[in-house]
Amino acid sequence: MGEVLAVCISEVRGTPKHPVQQIHLIPEHGIEGDAHAGNWHRQVSLLAIESVEQMQRRVTIALRPGDFAENILIRGIDLKNLPVGTLLQLGTAQGEVTQIGKECHADCAIRQQVGDCVMPREGIFLRVLQEGIVQAGDRIEILKCAAKLRSVKFCNFTLLFGDRISHRAAPHSVPSHPSPVGDGKS
Repeated sequence: MGEVLAVCISEVRGTPKHPVQQIHLIPEHGIEGDAHAGNWHRQVSLLAIESVEQMQRRVTIALRPGDFAENILIRGIDLKNLPVGTLLQLGTAQGEVTQIGKECHADCAIRQQVGDCVMPREGIFLRVLQEGIVQAGDRIEILKCAAKLRSVKFCNFTLLFGDRISHRAAPHSVPSHPSPVGDGKS
């Protein structure tokens, strides 16, 4: 079990996220009032403070919640090693892990300031399944850990094997509803 340390939003795309008192998660939408909300697989972003602390040891500027564009900063769960499909309870809301990491765009503010960004390697993204409120001090816990998927790179595709199979066009991305492998019939 982990703990929510901060919740952050940005009202306009391309602007830094800033801490707020609480966030309202809406199923198949994301965070009310956040510029990145919408019916897609990256509705909410999470980052572990342990990842931020590793980065803080290498830079001279003070890193604050939201600097890596994370919506939720947590402690106590190794987010980067959660399999896609894992179900999480965050405050009174629930979400499903849909992506681990992301490609960092060229104009990433934190990358320009310090030369690196931890979100592409260690951040995760969720799709909201159950409406709820999340605020600093809330618990975050794993409700169901999905099976680890193995990947095989083939040209511009990455095939994932396990309970599900899908192709990934971007590093670490998986469609929000991967198809099951086979139907159990021979």
